[in-house]
Amino acid sequence: MKKKIVVTGAGGFIGGHLVNDLRQQGNTVRAVDIKPLEEWYQRFEDVDNLQLDLDLRESCHKAVAGMEIVYNLAANMGGMGFIEHNKALCMLSVLINTHMCIAANEADVDRYFFASSACVYNADKQRDRNVVALKEEDAYPALAEDGYGWEKLFSERMCRHFREDYGLTTRVARYHNVYGPEGTYTGGREKAPAAICRKVIEAKLSGTHEIEIWGDGQQTRSFMYIDDCLKGTQMIMESDILEPINLGSSELVTINHLVDITEDVAGIKVKRRYDLGAPKGVNGRNSDNTLIQNYLGWEPSIRLRDGMERTYAWIYDQMTSNQPAIA
Repeated sequence: MKKKIVVTGAGGFIGGHLVNDLRQQGNTVRAVDIKPLEEWYQRFEDVDNLQLDLDLRESCHKAVAGMEIVYNLAANMGGMGFIEHNKALCMLSVLINTHMCIAANEADVDRYFFASSACVYNADKQRDRNVVALKEEDAYPALAEDGYGWEKLFSERMCRHFREDYGLTTRVARYHNVYGPEGTYTGGREKAPAAICRKVIEAKLSGTHEIEIWGDGQQTRSFMYIDDCLKGTQMIMESDILEPINLGSSELVTINHLVDITEDVAGIKVKRRYDLGAPKGVNGRNSDNTLIQNYLGWEPSIRLRDGMERTYAWIYDQMTSNQPAIA
């Protein structure tokens, strides 16, 4: 059945793609973001687009009014450079989920989704680049990413207690490094796949064939393509899964290998300069997908090489068509 759905953070990367997918399914969609409409990554005329500051309780009530389903993706966040240098800003996102939970509960919505992050996981379990894939239970005892990770972990608990105390049906997914086209690739908030694509494209266009890499390039990660993220998000929302659950690829790679893949897509080789003083995050992080396989019989499956090819092509088109990049 078609639903009345609100997506917060709709002017962002994942939110914009989710709005598009939900509207294509025939749902009535309201898209909400704090940014001016002209700064949204994607905007659609057949949805209700609202510019609201969701730090404010009254804005959250406006966002959910008349809606049946809430996807809360709104947060002040970005790549590792932004997270490490803006801990207070990241923590303040707790206001968004707090006020959205209150508004959703008072509006008696059917379901409420919160986008959490792999940054909630205990840092002691991520010190080795040959990391053991992170299970959901590894978030405790808590030692989350300072700032951003703690806000996400607190907000997960908020969702749990609103479910237990007030009966609000909540679902929580822990995203692991989502990437793809129609997102930021410059300006400080971009994540590694987009940043590497941009740097390789700049090296190719300038003829310098040299890029800078944050850290020693040996840190390991997994990266989930946006299409897998959209499918998994909606499957989790519609499921009976009560606890926070991983939503990420299990294809573990080093940052150096991510550069290798991008070089192959670009058709060039680049010289690599390593900035050992730059923000690099934990040494190793990967998603254990046992629970999502057990619950849903599914896990993200789009290969990194395929997703990076699509991402690179979109960023290349943006950079060579004189289109301003949204930071």
